[in-house]
Amino acid sequence: MNGRRWLQGNAIELLENGEQFFPRVFEAIREAQREVIVETFILFDDKVGQGLHAALRSAAQRGVKVDLMIDGFGSPDLSPEFIGGLTSVGVKVRVFDPGRQVFGQRLNVFRRMHRKIVVVDGQRAFVGGINYSADHLMDFGPKAKQDYAVELRGPVVTEIHRFVLHAIAVGGKGSGWFRRRLKAARHEELNSPVGEAEVQLVTRDNRRHTNDIERHYRAAIRTARERIVIANAYFFPGYRLIKEMRRAARRGVDVRLILQGEPDMPIVKTAASLLYHHLLNAGVRVYEYCERPLHGKVALMDDQWSTVGSSNLDPLSLSLNLEANVIVRDRAFNQVLSERLEHLMTYSCKQIRVEDLAEWSGWRLVRSFLIFHVLRWYPSLTGWLPRHAPRLKPLDPPPLPPAGATQTETAA
Repeated sequence: MNGRRWLQGNAIELLENGEQFFPRVFEAIREAQREVIVETFILFDDKVGQGLHAALRSAAQRGVKVDLMIDGFGSPDLSPEFIGGLTSVGVKVRVFDPGRQVFGQRLNVFRRMHRKIVVVDGQRAFVGGINYSADHLMDFGPKAKQDYAVELRGPVVTEIHRFVLHAIAVGGKGSGWFRRRLKAARHEELNSPVGEAEVQLVTRDNRRHTNDIERHYRAAIRTARERIVIANAYFFPGYRLIKEMRRAARRGVDVRLILQGEPDMPIVKTAASLLYHHLLNAGVRVYEYCERPLHGKVALMDDQWSTVGSSNLDPLSLSLNLEANVIVRDRAFNQVLSERLEHLMTYSCKQIRVEDLAEWSGWRLVRSFLIFHVLRWYPSLTGWLPRHAPRLKPLDPPPLPPAGATQTETAA
């Protein structure tokens, strides 16, 4: 579906929340010998961002090629000192910005580089939904996010590596080194098998692969026979995906949704709740995660199919953003993910029932009719928006202060 393929022989490990994810990524960067590529939507200058900063600086200082791509909307406030601390030691920092700016302001705030990918030496990769910010750690408090990522080794990492090299070379009209590296990577043999998992990288862009992630979801739901569990932070999918869920429930599949009960943005819960009548009346079970904000984008079907990635099931992710998921066919990984989601549903969720919802009224019927048609047509409507090709703006080191300038003068 994506011009990519199922690759056998991979090792995959689920990483839950920042406590598992950040140490593993920073360790991989510290062990890098040749190359580190990081893509992320959000990078903040907090203790997590400083941890990534230190790991990337250290790698660059020992001669590792380091490339960092951030989104201009998601990471808008990084200081010149933060950026300069990277670029001054050779880290290539690039900012994704899909449109022209007017008076320094980005007008197109919808098309975002929302992927979260790390590739180290072409041998280890991380894909998921976790950004580099302290709100992915439990000690952040009640607003700490619940989220997931995976670490991968094996042949699929070669495919992920080629993808990120291509994104830099094309989006950034990249350096000669990257173009040569991409050309060489295309002819490299796949990494040797190291495990049992069959994995495919699936991405979404605004050119050739506009709905690949959603199509994989729909295909898996359509063929599910026993169970479907979807945990997704921002849930307002298109008509066709909703239709497949309802059909699956009506043919006897145990369909469960884990959605936000304590959202980071109130509109998220409001939008999802507009669909509850449609889902519950078809037999879909809805659970609201109430412990803290849910930020995960994971799902499993039956006992083998799973996905982890950056894509929400909402208009931004399904029709506008640049996204990346891995899809996994492996019973052992499916079981691990299943156990974690069962734990959430048992101990941290409230199940929503039909009797919990407000009674139907004339206004609710009208609203339901309008929502139905919005869901049915919004993928087509987004096609009218400008489809910008990815543009990466390289950030240069900030200018050195004049000789003799004090620290106060420089900061001013």
